[in-house]
Amino acid sequence: MSTTIVGGGIGGFTVASELRARGYDAEITIIDPHGLPYDRPPLSKEILSGEKNAEQLLLAPRSWYEENNVHVKKAHVARICGVERQLHFDDGTAEGFDNLVIATGGVPRALPTPGFDDPGLFVLRTTEDAAALKNVLGEGVHLAIIGAGLIGAEVGSSAQDLGAKVTLVDPAPVSLVPAVGEEIAARLHDMHADHGVEHICGLTTKLEKTDDGYRLHIDGERTLDADHVLLAVGIVAEEELAQSAELECDGGVLVDHEQRTSMEKVWAVGDCARLRNADGSLERRHEHWESAVHEAQTAAASIMGDELPQHGASWFWTDRYGTHVEGIGSMTAPGTTVIRPDAEGKPCVAFRMHHDGRMAGCASVNDGMAVRAARRIIDRGLTPDQEALADPAVPLKKLAK
Repeated sequence: MSTTIVGGGIGGFTVASELRARGYDAEITIIDPHGLPYDRPPLSKEILSGEKNAEQLLLAPRSWYEENNVHVKKAHVARICGVERQLHFDDGTAEGFDNLVIATGGVPRALPTPGFDDPGLFVLRTTEDAAALKNVLGEGVHLAIIGAGLIGAEVGSSAQDLGAKVTLVDPAPVSLVPAVGEEIAARLHDMHADHGVEHICGLTTKLEKTDDGYRLHIDGERTLDADHVLLAVGIVAEEELAQSAELECDGGVLVDHEQRTSMEKVWAVGDCARLRNADGSLERRHEHWESAVHEAQTAAASIMGDELPQHGASWFWTDRYGTHVEGIGSMTAPGTTVIRPDAEGKPCVAFRMHHDGRMAGCASVNDGMAVRAARRIIDRGLTPDQEALADPAVPLKKLAK
């Protein structure tokens, strides 16, 4: 029984590679309008900086697909006919499927703000998006970025390195607090000013085209002129394709713990998928690279009828201004935060602790080893001494045993 995967991001690719690793010998086809699967995280960093090109983003060498008998079809699936179990393409053709995995990811969030539908605005989801943005950046160019979250900050850092003047506009005074905690978020926020990137705390209420670029109206009280504007206000799950097959959706394609959708032999993974628990409650969607990998591994095991893999706490990373940030678990769980300072006394690692002494989450600045130790502590349910956690002289590796 063949498997068709719609979507060539890390989720779709991992389903294919994991199936082959598990001994699956039937036909596998990946369908994506961009062709060969490639990695998305470098778009806001290495692609903009010119450190990598599109070929270097490929998730596997071109030869891998022939060696592993994985067919890649460059096409756009317009809709799914669930009754006939057929994929209909935008060129009018159709083909049947046996097993189907939906890995279509997310699409840039559309807001009703006047002017946000201007076709000249930039978004960042594909290599084409990154190339177009890179082409306009340079010395003296003023880039306004609406949204100061992960993507906004990463692009701001890259654009600033290229000589552009950058202004971040966001209604939150400090971004990423839910992801990394207040202390680490404040340290990251201060980096904007340290590197000459302006941050305006406010809501963009209107965007209008001018002779020289764009004018942002912020909180209805002030204006900001810029040559170009990037919308970085997040993504929403790509549900349109799943809805065409009448799959159950609610802020994402609903899946069970095996990544199965409401239709037999149809799975969903990655940014487009949302877990529905056995009691009917819905989990928040995960939009991180590793989460997509884990979900794809689970789907592949389900397709094979194998025992499902066990995954630990969710992990993510981001880079800005030459600084590497990592996070694991939850920094919003009820409890308290323990801070480990660096040699300069700045918050370096933040641990979120449950009231019962177990660790819920961890975030770090330039200390990936701390996050790896925290992952072991979280996954093992350990209750480390909190004074030791806060003491830079105590090796975290020791506390993870």
